[in-house]
Amino acid sequence: MRTQQFYPYLKKVISYLLKWTLLSLLVGSLVGSASAFFLVALRWATQFREMNIWVIVCLPLGGLLIGYIYYWLGKAIEKGNNLVLEEYYQPNKTIPFKMAPLVLFGTVATHFFGGSAGREGTAIQMGAAIADQFSKILKRFHLDRKILLIMGISAGFASVFGTPLAGCIFALEVLVIRKINWKAIFPSLLVALVADIFCARGWQVPHTHYYITEIANYSIINLLWAVFAGVAFGFTAMVFSKSKVFFKNVFQKIKFAPLRPFMGGIVIALFVFSIGSTKYLGLGIPIIEAAFSSPLEPYDFAIKVLLTAFTLGAGFKGGEVTPLFFMGATLGNALFLFVPLPMSLLAGMGFVAVFAGATNTPLACMVMGMELFGVEGGVFIAIACVTAYFVSGQTSVYTSQNKSKLKHGLYAFLKLKKV
Repeated sequence: MRTQQFYPYLKKVISYLLKWTLLSLLVGSLVGSASAFFLVALRWATQFREMNIWVIVCLPLGGLLIGYIYYWLGKAIEKGNNLVLEEYYQPNKTIPFKMAPLVLFGTVATHFFGGSAGREGTAIQMGAAIADQFSKILKRFHLDRKILLIMGISAGFASVFGTPLAGCIFALEVLVIRKINWKAIFPSLLVALVADIFCARGWQVPHTHYYITEIANYSIINLLWAVFAGVAFGFTAMVFSKSKVFFKNVFQKIKFAPLRPFMGGIVIALFVFSIGSTKYLGLGIPIIEAAFSSPLEPYDFAIKVLLTAFTLGAGFKGGEVTPLFFMGATLGNALFLFVPLPMSLLAGMGFVAVFAGATNTPLACMVMGMELFGVEGGVFIAIACVTAYFVSGQTSVYTSQNKSKLKHGLYAFLKLKKV
């Protein structure tokens, strides 16, 4: 490269690295700290609910409170994760900062009173809202703003789950299927690492650890069983995505929005007291942990599918990913009844594969599986994730995900149809 060409190129590279390193440090520290506060609040809410079961009786009133707050203050941000995706596709205006405190309150309240929801949606919305505030000071608004939104998603996901590599890839993959914003790779990775460090090490907020204790031998038969399991995981992801849309459409018939979670709360509370168990509420982490080592009820995953879809469809706040972990791990546990693979391996495969099918992020889920469980089971995890991704078809828990870039399902793949 000639000297007169090298120096301008070097200047551009240095400028790029300095700008995004500084922004990654700022965004990562802020989002990591917000996630730490959120995880501590969530843990407190869960512990209080489990020690005071009577609070579930107040779930309808909690839903009414969440509904009123969003009706009064949050109309501009009620789309949640879908708003983040829409702003990436068609940049319009900065995501209001109030999204962060409102979704944090709504999610903690949902868990406190006994709703079935996750935490990734909250972390992503907080991360995007915080990161997007920096777009106001950037000159090249549209291009740089897209990278900022990717950074916010990456930082939120990485810090709330303790998986920086998966967070980086998830943020790049979830926005546009089959097309990566290569310019965002460096800031997405760096901000994920910074956010995770601030949350887990800076604020000393621990993450839950799961273990695959036994790996099957690599053989054609075992790999075919992995494909079979992947089909089950993908179908479950599809059913959950469709169920969430179905319940949302049902509750849309209630014209006054705050009444939707109120009515939903009544149904959920009645269900919980009728079965006499709270194991399907909240994140369900104790059941996820048990799925790796102990036989569970074979229908646990189905109840979690319906209860989480109902909770979110009714208007309660929270994410889908940890419930998807619950569905996948417990379904893997159930498959152990007739699939000749180790229980912990099937639970681990389902843990990430249902997530892959429901969010159309197979690469991120493969990496997440290896971050959480180690590389030894990587082949089985990859097969399950890819199979679930295709089987789930044209569905997604994020309804605003760019449909023009989604796969057309397993049928189109086998027919070599152009996508």
